[in-house]
Amino acid sequence: MEQTIVNLQEYSPEWKKQFDLEKEQLVTVLMPQVIAIEHIGSTSVEGIMAKPIIDILVGMKDLREVHDFVQPLKKLGYEYVPKQELKDRRFFRKGEWGKGTVHLHICEFGSSEWIEKILFRDYLRSHTEAAKEYEEMKKKLAFSYKYERQTYTKKKEPFIKRIIEKART
Repeated sequence: MEQTIVNLQEYSPEWKKQFDLEKEQLVTVLMPQVIAIEHIGSTSVEGIMAKPIIDILVGMKDLREVHDFVQPLKKLGYEYVPKQELKDRRFFRKGEWGKGTVHLHICEFGSSEWIEKILFRDYLRSHTEAAKEYEEMKKKLAFSYKYERQTYTKKKEPFIKRIIEKART
């Protein structure tokens, strides 16, 4: 398997535009089973560095219906990536392996997956100091684990969990 590099870039307003374009396309193939489509991840938080990959969260009525969308999403350029560890979410990728442009996360609307991802994003959007702390941590991790994207991602988890708990209270 090819190595994927952690490549952080300065915030770009193009990320929101890219999300809007993807959302328009997704609506055409996912409705009416979809309740909401949200821009999540670091590219959704204005002003912080991020890997230039748009993370999109889709909230469906019933996760069991995802298999109905594998082919329609493939026509939009999305590849279904089955992951054993994901019990309450399904993952799709757009773009070449290791050079993806969009990550699509599908879960049930209102599930803990949905709530936690929205809580984290909204907390960072409304707490600049937490967003900057996250950015600084990501820069250090990207430096230390530039060629180990899975480790980079794993090392962010305690911070993410801490922010979600703060956001709940």
